[in-house]
Amino acid sequence: MSRSGTPEVVVITGASGGVGRASAIAFARRGARVGLLARGRAGLEAALRDVEAAGGQGLIVPTDVTDPDQVEAAAEAVERQLGPIDVWANVAMATVFAPVHLMNAQEYRRVTEVTYLGFVHGTLSALRRMRPRDRGTIVQVGSALAYRSIPLQSAYCAAKAAVRGFTDSLRSELIHDRSRVHITMVQMPGLNTPQFLWGKSKMPRRARPVPPVYQPEVAAEAVVWSAHHRRRELWVAPSTIKAILAQKVAPGLGDWLAAKTAYEGQMTDQPDDPHRPSNLWGPVDTDSDFGARGPFRSEAHGHSLQFWADTHRGLLAVAAAGLAGLVYAAWLTGDRTPRTVSRE
Repeated sequence: MSRSGTPEVVVITGASGGVGRASAIAFARRGARVGLLARGRAGLEAALRDVEAAGGQGLIVPTDVTDPDQVEAAAEAVERQLGPIDVWANVAMATVFAPVHLMNAQEYRRVTEVTYLGFVHGTLSALRRMRPRDRGTIVQVGSALAYRSIPLQSAYCAAKAAVRGFTDSLRSELIHDRSRVHITMVQMPGLNTPQFLWGKSKMPRRARPVPPVYQPEVAAEAVVWSAHHRRRELWVAPSTIKAILAQKVAPGLGDWLAAKTAYEGQMTDQPDDPHRPSNLWGPVDTDSDFGARGPFRSEAHGHSLQFWADTHRGLLAVAAAGLAGLVYAAWLTGDRTPRTVSRE
């Protein structure tokens, strides 16, 4: 619920599949009104059914986030039909699995337009409404790759790093202006989403996430939590923490490890179809729905103990203090009489 007691109004880009779809359902379970932004009609209609089944109210707004006018029109439609926007979650992304020497300028431009400028466009539309009201939260769905780039996804890694730079600048400006609008970034691990079915690839074998892999519902839980807690940034799963901290401490070692593990680690043993459709230039979910989950369900984790620990710091601190108190009490009440050693 929003501060006024009415259902919370949430906008999600990339809502037709993957993390966006799972997040829409998670917000709906809280009774939210959800503006569903994406390009694919079939995916959006299925997402609307999921939102309504989960107890929320949804609004389909077909939108290409690379077009700022479309994003602005979508924001206007959401506020007109659902009410003032409380949360804006930027999720939409695109990538190309290929080494740099096989990429072209048009592909770099398109990935940047979707994965970076799409976030900028969404953020600008959210700010136009949130700043005058002096409230609201913007959630940027990021990745460990915003800190630690890996081979075969240079365009995507660069775009996520750009989102982090943009977000940090805006956060400082909001602090300077003493604004109550909050912006946060959620850095994700490898996720089992449909991007590995519809993402463009120039590799000989099918693309896959770098393990360990988590279900998109884990990501969605992190998005919802971040929307309601004023945390600067949230790192989801131990693999995210390891990647980010290793980059800070030993980036050269990270380069070496990425070369040794992340190249082959992003491909399965199955050959890819070079003629299959991809979502880089247009939606692939126009006639069929891909849902939230991808093809790696058997190995994907449904929970992250690290995420639970990170979002329950107070409880863990109390438990640690209690344990320390018990240890100290045991020490005080124990037999501390000096022992004498007999000598014969």
